[in-house]
Amino acid sequence: MDFKRYFPIFQWLPLYGRETLISDLLAAVIVTIMLIPQSLAYAMLAGLPPEVGLYASIAPLFLYAIFGTSRTLAVGPVAVIALMTAAAAGNLAIQGSPEYVTLVIVLTFMSGLMLTIMGLVKLGFLANFLSHPVISGFITASGLIIAASQARHLLGLDAEGVNFISVMYGLLSRLNEVHLITLAIGLGTLVFLYANRFWGRHLLTSVGFNPHTADMMSKAAPVLAVALTTFVTWHWQLDQQGVRVVGTIPTGLPPLSLPPLIPQLWTDLFLAAVLISIVGFVESVSVGQTLAAKRRQRIDPNQELIGLGAANLGSAFSSGMPVSGGFSRSIVNFDAGAATPAAGAYSAIGILIATLFLTPLIAYLPVATLAATIIVAVLSLIDLKAVHETFVYSKSDFAAMLATILITLTQGVELGIMVGVGLSLLLYLYRTSRPHYAVIGRLPNTEHFRNVERYDVEVDDRIALLRIDESLYFANSRYLEDVVMDIVINQPKLNHLVLTCQAVNLIDSSALDSLRTINKRLKDSGVQMHLAEVKGPVMDRLKKTDFLDEMSGVVYMSTYDAWKVLHERAEESESEKNSTDKSA
Repeated sequence: MDFKRYFPIFQWLPLYGRETLISDLLAAVIVTIMLIPQSLAYAMLAGLPPEVGLYASIAPLFLYAIFGTSRTLAVGPVAVIALMTAAAAGNLAIQGSPEYVTLVIVLTFMSGLMLTIMGLVKLGFLANFLSHPVISGFITASGLIIAASQARHLLGLDAEGVNFISVMYGLLSRLNEVHLITLAIGLGTLVFLYANRFWGRHLLTSVGFNPHTADMMSKAAPVLAVALTTFVTWHWQLDQQGVRVVGTIPTGLPPLSLPPLIPQLWTDLFLAAVLISIVGFVESVSVGQTLAAKRRQRIDPNQELIGLGAANLGSAFSSGMPVSGGFSRSIVNFDAGAATPAAGAYSAIGILIATLFLTPLIAYLPVATLAATIIVAVLSLIDLKAVHETFVYSKSDFAAMLATILITLTQGVELGIMVGVGLSLLLYLYRTSRPHYAVIGRLPNTEHFRNVERYDVEVDDRIALLRIDESLYFANSRYLEDVVMDIVINQPKLNHLVLTCQAVNLIDSSALDSLRTINKRLKDSGVQMHLAEVKGPVMDRLKKTDFLDEMSGVVYMSTYDAWKVLHERAEESESEKNSTDKSA
């Protein structure tokens, strides 16, 4: 076993030095300041007591530092996964109840177990089945749902709803019940955080702070909002005037928990655990790869599965919630100079200190402040530009994206992502079942060949060069048969048909049977079938069969070789025929 592969900590720990320590500590302080209000907010979004968010930001960070491969990915509770958690557990128990918390622990454990097993058997490629338009549409819809769900806390309303439409209806029907003090706190926090996102850095720079310091200070704005609104609420006892607050948060170490082994419970949560695992993995890997590329580093997707799996298992055993790599926190971690995953472990120490000693200070923290924090955070998830770009570029991808958005908004996150994945697979099968092909000809005085419909090329009625631009498999093999026979029918003088296979990476058993059928039909029509530019792995598999012996033609190294030989042969045959006709 490659010890360092499964324990990436031993790849960087022996080289750990003083400068790296300072960089990681600085990044950890900044991320910790950012993570505390986010952890509380995302726990609330998941329908959990706020301390659960803190618990999910301790053990997972230590474990990811040991098993993860990204140097800058910041693991912890994230908005989309919190929403999916609320949707899954909310179908089986009342939010905030002991049964609900138990469900979330089981869900977290199952997710961690699935991720770990997927990593051990190297199933990281499964994430490729989630196309970018589907993921983008799902995240955009999730951002809208999250913003709508938090608006009730911002307004001080009790409006409920099972989807975006019902939530919005509940809000609009109760606007006359808005709690004005809560609205002032929530809206004030929202405006402050939103303004800070656009102008905070510039303002701090204009008063003398250097750009890097100003950037870090502006990203710590949520902490200032938490401190100010908590102080105001405590000083004027606004909780006694109807402002909802976080309340007393238990002080101490996260309690150990053991997921109950109840088969029916696991069955009920299985699909949700699969979806949470895959969505969390895709989000983490996309962020991790983007940041790693900026430093010319790399991450191992399969080991990332193990790292995220270990993080979720740790969260489950310490009474936490599902975790993943957070985009905003990871960017802050990267910009702050984090050099190794140790920065995450140091952040975990900071959260642990806060859990042990600082929780009494946030008892008066308004729920509206956390709601505003969530809304501003998820604004970056709503990517309407991507929707427009997808519409312009590909109508089929846009259809999958739009369906994902609409189903997620109206029917819920689980069904939305399943419909998106299903549509992606159907679109893939549809596209590859009708692969692009081109009858090609020779560019004059060159060895290059191009589509006869796009270029002025040399052609020969006795020879057809058919370029196949897709691997051949069960879904498209019959289509190839139809294409070939159309060429034969439309070229009565045809003697040779060459399949040029430079884009063919696979020929499965069904496609092989179709090639046999094509060869036999061409023989019956007096046409020889040839192959050109067959890739090595494909040729290796063909040599294991008797197809090459059965084929009426030969295999050429290049399209030009095939053209040259067959064209000369056709010219010679034509000359011999003309000579015979003259002699007669």
